[in-house]
Amino acid sequence: MSTQNISRRKAWVIAARPQTLPAAAAPVVVGVGLAFHDFGFGQVFSFWPAVAALVGAALIQIGTNFANDYYDAIQGADTEAREGFTRVTAGGLIDPEDVKRAMYLTFAVAILLGTYLVYVGGVPILVIGLLSVASGIAYTGGPYPLGYHGLGDLFVFVFFGLVAVTGTYYVQAVSVLADPLTVGIPAGTVPLEVLVASLPIAAISTNILVVNNVRDREEDATTGKRTLAVRYGYTFARAEYVAMLVLAYIVPVYFLVAESFTWPVLLPLLTLPLAVGVTRTVVTQTKGEKLNPALERTGKLLAAYALLFAVGVAIGPVM
Repeated sequence: MSTQNISRRKAWVIAARPQTLPAAAAPVVVGVGLAFHDFGFGQVFSFWPAVAALVGAALIQIGTNFANDYYDAIQGADTEAREGFTRVTAGGLIDPEDVKRAMYLTFAVAILLGTYLVYVGGVPILVIGLLSVASGIAYTGGPYPLGYHGLGDLFVFVFFGLVAVTGTYYVQAVSVLADPLTVGIPAGTVPLEVLVASLPIAAISTNILVVNNVRDREEDATTGKRTLAVRYGYTFARAEYVAMLVLAYIVPVYFLVAESFTWPVLLPLLTLPLAVGVTRTVVTQTKGEKLNPALERTGKLLAAYALLFAVGVAIGPVM
């Protein structure tokens, strides 16, 4: 993409990468759907904790995007051979120090917003929030960048899946089931079904990164970014993509078997045609002109799956 005619405002939008925001919104949507299923509107479903969780997740995602843009540029991981979306630091669109300041400012606002969630959820939310921010920076920054050592997939799976869905449900439940500023994890605030429900979101969120790593494998190999695709090759990365989808589509069947869920929980299966179409591209292509659209379509798959899953678990018991 030519950077000659990109305005500064558009450059900031590019740096924030709004196409990645489904990865922030999806776990919140699913966590709220589960809270509604378990307790109904007005009992555990609480509006302001849900809004705070959504905005906080989006800020952490954007802050992580700024961090990736900045650290990848200064560490030489973004070169002219890169086939991905435009990076504003490496492309000279925004001064590196400005991107760095934007990263810290975004994380600071997320932490400020998080004080409300800490009041609602207590020490567990404080720990989750601080770890999320620290990991967002450590993904490409710090002395041991996670993304440069093959740990990016695990980071996304844990923080954008397991932690995000469970944390959203937790702040919903604890707002009613316990007093503010709790120290431990009250009973009933982290049931097993929530952990299981987080797995599809974790899996499809990870696949967004997998597509990115397949596309950038050749460049990453030359710049020392040892992603799993670099370490183990295209076949491994493609198998990972397929395995993550298999995991995602097994979970609704598990929920149907569970006693308190009915057939609407299978609504995510409506996204299978989209999943199959994107998979065909991922398992056969290596170039950015094909994989960039696949990256966006994986994000759309995540958004559609999460919305249908949330609706399915929420309305199942009342039909």
